This record gives sequence, C-alpha cells and structure tokens, in this order.
Amino acid sequence: MNASADDIRPFRIAISDDDLEDLHRRLDHTRWPDQLPGVGWAYGIPLDYLKELAHYWRHEYDWRAEEARLNKWPQFTTTIDGTNVHFAHVRSPEPDAIPLLITHGWPGSIAEFTEAVGPLTDPRAHGADPSDAFHLVIPSLPGFGFSGPTPEPGWEYQRIAAAFAELMRRLGYDRYGAQGGDWGAAISRELGRTHPDQVVGVHLTVIPGAAAAAEPDAQELATLDPVERERTLASWKRNQEWVRDRQGYADLQSTRPQTLAYGLTDSPIGQLAWIAEKFKEWTDARDRPEDAVDRDQLLTNVMLYWLTKTAGSSGRIYYERAHAEYWGGPPDPSATPTALADFPHENFIPLRHIAERTNNIVQWSTFDRGGHFAAMEEPDLLVPDVRKFFRMFRKTV
Repeated sequence: MNASADDIRPFRIAISDDDLEDLHRRLDHTRWPDQLPGVGWAYGIPLDYLKELAHYWRHEYDWRAEEARLNKWPQFTTTIDGTNVHFAHVRSPEPDAIPLLITHGWPGSIAEFTEAVGPLTDPRAHGADPSDAFHLVIPSLPGFGFSGPTPEPGWEYQRIAAAFAELMRRLGYDRYGAQGGDWGAAISRELGRTHPDQVVGVHLTVIPGAAAAAEPDAQELATLDPVERERTLASWKRNQEWVRDRQGYADLQSTRPQTLAYGLTDSPIGQLAWIAEKFKEWTDARDRPEDAVDRDQLLTNVMLYWLTKTAGSSGRIYYERAHAEYWGGPPDPSATPTALADFPHENFIPLRHIAERTNNIVQWSTFDRGGHFAAMEEPDLLVPDVRKFFRMFRKTV
C-alpha cells in the first residue's frame, strides 16, 4: 500500500439542489404506518414524534448551513486497498500538537465531532492549556458517507484499522494517538494492538469484550470488591436486556444488509427512523433524542447516510465482522496504553477486571451522565478526558 502525498485529493461537500429537492418530494409524499395506542417507544420510534421530526427536517432544517459548517474543515479523499477513504484533516495552530485519529461508528459520522474539534485543535482559543492541542484526522469509515460505498466484500474492522494506519503514514504521522467509540473503538483498539510502535495510546468510550457476556457465578463474584461486584451484576442484566430488546438491528445488518438497504435507501423516513431510534435508546435521553443531542446535528448525521446512499454499505461492516474467521473468540491482547471514558448510558457496562485481561488500562474515568455518542452528548466531559490521557505521551511524539 505504498503511495505518495499526491494520492491525497482535496474534497469539498457540494450536494446538488436536485438531491435536496428529491429529498423534499419524498418527505412530502410519505406513506405513514399505523401505530398501537399508548405503547410509547416499546415497539420502535413513535409515530407522532417521527412526524414532528420529519416536519422539522422538511421545513426548518438547513442543510446548506450544515454543509458550510462541515466545509470549514479541510477535507480530502484517498484510495487505500482499493477503496475510497474520505477524511477531514484539521491541524492545530500549536506546532507541538499531537496527531490524533478520531473514528466514529454506526450510526454515526464525522458530524459527531463538530463540537469537539475546536477545543481539541485549539485549546488556547477555548480557555484551556495550548500544550493540550491535537492535529485531528477524522475519517469516514469505508462504506460510510463520503467513503462509501465499498466496492468489494471484506471491509471489517481489522481491515479498516490497517487502512487507517496507511492513511496516517501518508499524512506523515509516525507517532500518533487514536480515539473512538462504537466501531471506532474496535478500530482504534486494533490499530493500537497491531501498530504499537506508531500508536502512543488509545482512548475509548467502550472497550470491546469487556462487558459480562455470561451470568457471573458466585466464585467469580467473591473475588471482586463490592463496587466491581455490583457493576458485574448490572453489566449482565444490561446484556440480557440488549439481547432481548435491542439487538435486532445488528442481527439484520449481520445477515441481510442488502435486503434492508432497499427500504432505507428509497425512503428518507425509513432512514430517519432507523437512525433516530438509536439516538433515543443509546443516549442519556429522557423522552426523545433531543434531550441528549442537538436536533440539527442529529439530522446532519442522518443526511450523511441519505445523501450518499450508504445505508446498505455502512451496514455491511456487521456482516463482514460476523463472517470473519476471527469472530467469536476473545479479543487479542493489546499492550498499547489504553484509557476508557465510562459513560453510564453506554450500551454495555464495561468491567475493569475483564478489560484488564487483554488491555493495558492506564486511565479509567467514570462519569455521571452521557451515553453512546459522547462527543455529541457531553463534549465538555470527553474533551478534558482525552487531553488528560494524552498528556502522559506528549514527550514521546
């Protein structure tokens, strides 16, 4: 995968008026389903709420303003291992900034990080220590958004990690950090595991394989202190709830992503419902996603799937992982220094005694609010935690 800097091409988001008019026509002619009375969110996203959100999307949301906001970031594309990779590259004004690769997951996008980029790249302008600055590389995952669709099978998270290592090499970064959640956590961890000479540290909001996968027995519980014992029981309970009530989307995308893609690619309401439901279920939201995340930011995230027609190709990462030879076994050990930012409404409750079996945990921060989309929900908690972790490596970069 040798390439020169000439293979990196400038990119600017420029959606046509025709694409926006097509979206509006489709929203205007939505066929709505019925709904049982009084069921709330139990059967999925409620009809009244989705109609309200769709009305806002059609009549008040301003894509052009959001497009201009994203275009403030220098963006590029490059071809790695036969596929297109889109990324933002936001350099800090501080010359000694640490390079940091930030990776989103599903159903996220680079739009997750709009509130975190400024404080991370230019802490001086945000009232923080300029020595905590980062040069940010923010890729769209292969198959997602402007990195999609992927042209061939096999793009699971290990292959993506290898591609991102090549991306950082092309950008001239020999030593750098990695940060991520959801799929971005699996990719960042894999990058640190396989490239320990380049990756100085890995900061995660979820650690793959660190939740209670089986019911803990009395012997295991007896070895734990009271706090970890309570967390272990809670982790197992949440895992059971996940399997019973929340895993359906992953089962579909792991088995029949192509069939699902037809509905999501043809119907903006289908795409909106598929994503917005997760922003309610996976966040620290009371009644609706907007309790936890900004409505326009949520819709921009949806737009990056809709406008690029990547509902299907983004879902394929689940299929590729589920059919990979390595799937089903424990995580391979990683010696790279690792931090966890533990938000209480993350999908799974991580357990430190399990995480430490295969990870070099050097920082574990527990917060009292926030959920799966930490950079959107709680940037004021996430950013200081990232800064704190990477301070210990600044002399090595």
